[in-house]
Amino acid sequence: MADNPGNSTDSNAHLFVDLDGTLIRTDLLFESLLRLIRRNPLYLAVIPFWLLRGRAWLKHQIARRVKIDPAGLPYNEEFLAWLRRQRDGGRAMTLISASNQSYVDAVSEHLGLFEAAVGSDAETNLKSRRKLRRIEEMGGGDFAYAGDSRADLPIWSGAKQIVMVNCAPAVSRRFSSRESDVLNFGSAGAVFRPLLRAVRPHQWLKNTLLFVPLTLSHQLTQPDLLFASAIGFIAFCLCTSSVYLLNDMLDLDSDRAHRTKRRRPFAAGELPLAAGFIAAPALLLGAFLVSSLLPADFRLVLLIYWLLTCLYSFALKRIFLVDVATLATLYALRVAAGAEAIEVVTTNFLIAFSLCFFLGLALVKRVTELVNLQTQATEAVSGRAYRPSHEPLLSVIGGLASVMAVVVFAFYINAPATTRLYGSPLILWLICPLLIVLLGRIWRLARAGRLHEDPVLFAVEDRFSQLIVLATGVLIWLAA
Repeated sequence: MADNPGNSTDSNAHLFVDLDGTLIRTDLLFESLLRLIRRNPLYLAVIPFWLLRGRAWLKHQIARRVKIDPAGLPYNEEFLAWLRRQRDGGRAMTLISASNQSYVDAVSEHLGLFEAAVGSDAETNLKSRRKLRRIEEMGGGDFAYAGDSRADLPIWSGAKQIVMVNCAPAVSRRFSSRESDVLNFGSAGAVFRPLLRAVRPHQWLKNTLLFVPLTLSHQLTQPDLLFASAIGFIAFCLCTSSVYLLNDMLDLDSDRAHRTKRRRPFAAGELPLAAGFIAAPALLLGAFLVSSLLPADFRLVLLIYWLLTCLYSFALKRIFLVDVATLATLYALRVAAGAEAIEVVTTNFLIAFSLCFFLGLALVKRVTELVNLQTQATEAVSGRAYRPSHEPLLSVIGGLASVMAVVVFAFYINAPATTRLYGSPLILWLICPLLIVLLGRIWRLARAGRLHEDPVLFAVEDRFSQLIVLATGVLIWLAA
């Protein structure tokens, strides 16, 4: 909420409005940089050389190669509504930003609120004191300025009216003596809560697959092996969270066009992209540091997993059927990592079952997205290669994958190694109908549009699924 909107003096002074973090809840330098890297990761080798010539040159080179869609940006809606009221009242306003001139022009043209739009060029990074000089050169006189950060302090010092948008309390306190001249639109939110949402701790449930080899080898009572599996679980949680951050940063456009994903912290502008640039590599480094306590083969599997997820984020997720096959492989790699953590041999049956089972679930997710499209005015899943006409084919392939998972499990029960490992292997046959009921119910709900697009969230929240998983665990224990 804005504070004291009616008490500020010089309310008709020419208003200069910052863009990044003020008018929009994001930073266009980071957004355009991510779009450039997503287009071609090889630009990572060139970017440092551009930066050597200064931030202005870096922004200029990126802007030459990357365009933005101003309609899709996350605007500060309360502040934008206030600007519209100011414009309707006849107030003169200029959009002035350190972002490249082409981006500032695009936003200004889209909104239609500003008399002029001023941004950085190839030589000048229009920030802080440079921005103040440009305002003075434009005949600022008694001007008002709307900004959001510590870099705006020199400009506010020369302004007659101060408009603060989502500023940190430490910045706001600098002008406590000029309370009558300050208009405040909220304060900067804490980073921790949206960062916690972005790393998706609920998705760590997937990493419990690392305990499957320990469970099936009947060594849960071995403290050293249980500890090794727990260390592997922690390493994978850190790694997957790092990947989720990277994926969300690269998928800003498609997430903002998605029915539910637009509420993700990066897409909604709740979490600064700068936090992602720091947290993603830090989590990955932490994953490999933790994994140093485990055998080298575990770290090899972890590295393969990370490389495959990066390849998925950059390219594979947009290729028809390849994306779901990749997701199934990533699940199977978790099982393989669990085996390497305790140095046991993974059976072919377990890997085959994992691939079939999770390929079916990955296709369930795609089918759910396509079914949900029927209630929207869109013809394709944003950022994917799927259209509603693909739904019958995906349902057939997914159904066959789910059936094959049950068949593979039946072959596993009859395998000689299994009969030697279990005291009463016939009990394992009771798991087959449980799998059929579970998978059949998931597919029925997906086709009816009643399934959450994230199967993991569905499994966590659905009591019936929880009971089946519990019953399966009891049957394995009885058979052993």
